[in-house]
Order: sequence, then C-alpha cells, then structure tokens
Amino acid sequence: MPTSSASTTDSAKSGSGGVQSLERAFDLLERMADAGGEVGLSELSASSGLPLPTIHRLMRTLVACGYVRQQSNRRYALGPRLIRLGESSARLLGTWARPYLARLVEETGETANMALLDGDEIVYVAQVPSKHSMRMFTEVGRRVLPHSTGVGKALLAGFPDTEVRALLARTGMPAATDRTITTPEGFLAALDEVREAGYAVDDNEQEIGVRCLAVPVPDSPTAAAISISGPAGRVTESATGKIVPVLQQVALELSEVLSNPGGTSV
Repeated sequence: MPTSSASTTDSAKSGSGGVQSLERAFDLLERMADAGGEVGLSELSASSGLPLPTIHRLMRTLVACGYVRQQSNRRYALGPRLIRLGESSARLLGTWARPYLARLVEETGETANMALLDGDEIVYVAQVPSKHSMRMFTEVGRRVLPHSTGVGKALLAGFPDTEVRALLARTGMPAATDRTITTPEGFLAALDEVREAGYAVDDNEQEIGVRCLAVPVPDSPTAAAISISGPAGRVTESATGKIVPVLQQVALELSEVLSNPGGTSV
C-alpha cells in the first residue's frame, strides 16, 4: 500500500481511539455512496470539510487498493473490490438476523424475511420458514422490484417522494398480479399510508393468495426491512394487529445489534 510523507499526521489516533486516516477514508467512501457512487474532489471537500490535499492523498491510496477508480473525466467512482466486501457483508447480515427472524416465526407462525435495498432493487438476504405445511418461500438472494413488495414499501417510505419517483422511472412498474400498484401516484399514496401506520402491507400484490407485513429496521447501516409472509387466509386484518407490534419490537432489537460497532450476540 502506498505511503505518504503526511502519514504520521494521518495515522494519529482519533478521539474515539481509531486511526484517523482510516476513519476519514471510510467516511469518504460513504459520502461517495450517498452521492450515487461518483463524485469530484471538490464535492468531497465541500461535504466532508477536509482540505483537498488530504482528500487527494486518501483517494490515491483507495485507488491503488482498488476500492475507488478514477474516471476519464477526473471524477472518482466506487471501485470493483467493494463488490466482494459488500456481498460478504450481506451474507453475514443475514446470518446475524436469523435468530431474530426465528423469533418472528415462533411468535407469529409465519415465514420471516429480511431484505435490503440494493441499488433500485430489493434483495432478500435471510429467511426462516414457517412450520406450517402451507407456507411461503422466497429464495435468499432473490431480487425483486420494490413497488410490488411489503419490504419495498417499508424501505421506500423513508425516502423523499422525488427520489422514489426517480427510482420508479428507472425500474418501471410492471404488474406482478392484478393487485399490483402500477402508477407513481398510487405508490406514493401507499407510502403515505405506510408512514402513518408504521408498517407496510403487500396484499396479493406480488403473488395472489399471499399477504406480507413489513417494517423497516431503524438506524440500520444500510436500508433494511424485515417482514412476515403467509397465506392471505392466515395473515388477515385481525391478525395484523397482533403481528405488527412483534415485527416492530424485533426490528428495534435487530437495529441495536446492527448499529453497535462492537457487535453483540442474541
């Protein structure tokens, strides 16, 4: 890894006990992700408050390691080596979530899922199946569009309407069933209901005969949601009142684990 004449200063311990240069480098990567994956040095300097020479030095190191690449227009983009880290992290995230999903199954009787927003798609990273003979099954790793899923609604309810409209314009809104919401106005109205109620419902919108209840995981390092899914005959309106508080409590407990830098165990 390249070194710099200013490494002594950048390697000084930060007030929290971390190495300052590492903290700064990861902060820049997160700012790049927040900006859509590609930024210029001046933008990073403005958002981070760091001087341009410091940013340039850190970016040179990240480029050399493959975590950032410099484009022909002189802007910087997230690099391909981050893909492997992200995939491994997503698998571990699913592993950490499984005990909490198992609790959901025990308390609700239905299949429990965890999903992330990855780009414009929903990806399922963990599932614990119901013990009923008739149960829902979603393959871990499956990707779906957010507009037809409970987890998609739960996640996008946390985004401004302008960003949601832009996402829907990119993905389109194909109908998975005759109950799927297929207009941006209809979907934004549904998100208003999610914000007011505190949970999202997929009512036969992804698959006929299946209902899903979902809530976001608050303060998750990446946008995440958990859900239960089951036959519409079991996941009824009356059952919703009992299931949602369990979902919300488990989401809070999972949030504490995911937002704890030191990690913990169930």
